Amino acid sequence: MLQYKQLLQLCIKGLNSFHSESQSVEEHIKEFLKCQKGLDSDDHLFIVEVFSGCVQYQKLLQVVVDGFFCTDGLTSLKSDTSLYQILCYFLMFRLDEIRPTNFNKFLATQPTNKMHRFLNFFLKDENLFAWIYDGWCKLYESSFIDEIIKRIVRWKPELDNILIKLDAVVNNTIITKKPAKTPTKPVSFKLSQPKPRSIPLPEQIPKLPKQKPVSTKVFKEPKEIKEIEMLKQQNKVDGEMKLLEANEYQFQCANTHKSYKTCEIIKNIRDEEEKKLDFNKRNAQPAPKHKVNKPIKMNAAAILREGSLFQKKEKAELQKLENLLCGAKDESDFVNWQKSVQQEDKDKEIRETEYRRVLGKLSHEEAILARQNQIKENQVKVSQLKSESAKMMKNYLVLRLEEERHMRALVEQIIEGHHNAQDAKCKLKEYKRKIVQEVNAESREMMKTALEEAEAEMRRKTELIQHIRAAESVPITRQKLVDLTATAGHALLSEMSIAELQERLSLLREAQNAEEENRRDMIIQSKQAKNENIMETIARISVHRNELSKAASIRAEEKQLAKKERAEKLKQDKTLQYLETSLQEKKEERIRRANEAKIKPNNASAVRTRSLIREKKQLEKTRWRQLEMGQQRMAEKRTFRAPANQKNNAVVLKTTIATN
Repeated sequence: MLQYKQLLQLCIKGLNSFHSESQSVEEHIKEFLKCQKGLDSDDHLFIVEVFSGCVQYQKLLQVVVDGFFCTDGLTSLKSDTSLYQILCYFLMFRLDEIRPTNFNKFLATQPTNKMHRFLNFFLKDENLFAWIYDGWCKLYESSFIDEIIKRIVRWKPELDNILIKLDAVVNNTIITKKPAKTPTKPVSFKLSQPKPRSIPLPEQIPKLPKQKPVSTKVFKEPKEIKEIEMLKQQNKVDGEMKLLEANEYQFQCANTHKSYKTCEIIKNIRDEEEKKLDFNKRNAQPAPKHKVNKPIKMNAAAILREGSLFQKKEKAELQKLENLLCGAKDESDFVNWQKSVQQEDKDKEIRETEYRRVLGKLSHEEAILARQNQIKENQVKVSQLKSESAKMMKNYLVLRLEEERHMRALVEQIIEGHHNAQDAKCKLKEYKRKIVQEVNAESREMMKTALEEAEAEMRRKTELIQHIRAAESVPITRQKLVDLTATAGHALLSEMSIAELQERLSLLREAQNAEEENRRDMIIQSKQAKNENIMETIARISVHRNELSKAASIRAEEKQLAKKERAEKLKQDKTLQYLETSLQEKKEERIRRANEAKIKPNNASAVRTRSLIREKKQLEKTRWRQLEMGQQRMAEKRTFRAPANQKNNAVVLKTTIATN
């Protein structure tokens, strides 16, 4: 028989691993129980019933779990969904079998805060009998849901007791019963006379600070808000006046800007004139001198490393010569054959890269030709789209007029809403006044409790001060006499006095100094031998480097000759010649098409430009007429608004005088 925690973990694991889309309930539970070993028949039956019940009533359980995550379980983990579904299943269907005692044991296996939060949410009447009941009735018949509710109500007193215990654990308010203590029997002191009690220090009784009355500013609207509103009104009036002035003097003679060509010509003339001037000349800086690369100074480790490398190479060459004298075969024939094969592969690779380069240029030219064809097709499509856009523009203008009518109606509704906002402000002021009174009452109570705690703390501190003063009044001997020639007297074999220890330490220092001198002489001798070895290796390295530089110059000459031969072979290749000729033809065709695509003036284009100029002039005339009409409208509005502005200014002055 498994424990409660293990049973609950197995049920959660089975629910988490179940996927209704890929497998059925029976197949999944069989496979899951095969993997679990050491299960009794009772454990097997319990897991099967819980799993099948949770899957069968998943929609009912999901209503509760989703509501919990949306309200009380905002900070809970989504990975605990299966745990909450199982607990909800126990509460709804299995309480008659498992009983509240066993259900409490299941809850004890999980964190207390988590279980308290879920049980408190589920057993609330405003949750269970309101929206949870409505959500269940949408899925099942009301008679079935009523049976579930009756079952929960029947066990509700026991569940409430469990909830109270959890609440006590969470809030750390568990009252433990202490065993009754046996009363102490007083025993009289055997002293002849009791000591007189010390006079206690008088305790400072802290005085309560005078409570400040609530300021009148709390219940009055501050002056700053009125001043801000007045400034807003004044700014609005000033802005409207400035707008009217700007619209009055809108049309004036514009300063014509010079064209780009004229600006460029003027700039060139200025530059030529400035070049003739001799002042503010700058002396040219001399060309930088290229520094000759100095030889790198090598350290001892690098010299020895390079010397050992050259020494290994010498040994390898000598070994090679000895093998040849003994009758071994020479590798030079194989090396020459290998170099020739590598050279052929390299020539082939260069030829292929040249082919790819020319083919890439060809494909580029073909892409340009295809793009030119695409441009022609796009021009045809653009002409069709322009006609469609003209139709859509007409429809848009009609919709725009309807939106403007709708917006006017909305503005009227908003103005009505502003009148209702003033009543809401008055209610808000009264509500704030009540809150301030409640806060003041709470602060007085908190001050009383704080004073009581301060008095208790003061008493404790005075007691501590008395104990410390009593301890400080006891005298302490601070002098200590030391004899350097005397031993400590611990009866140890290696025991000695401080004077003897100092003598031995001086002898030990002399021995260490002598040993350091010997070591210094040995180090100097080893350094001299090392320097001689380094000088020999430097001489060997210089000889080898000279030989290597000569071999490198010979190889560079051979590479240049091979490069020239390779270039001549590529020029003689027929396929490359054919590709280059086709590339030249494609370029010529592209240039010819580009010249053909250039716009040439003809009679039709001249007629079209004239018609466009005529349409432009007509549009300018209509636009000018509309602007004149707008100016006339603004002048009429200004005449009507002048007396209204005077009234507003008078109201602003009255409010400022009243506030002051």
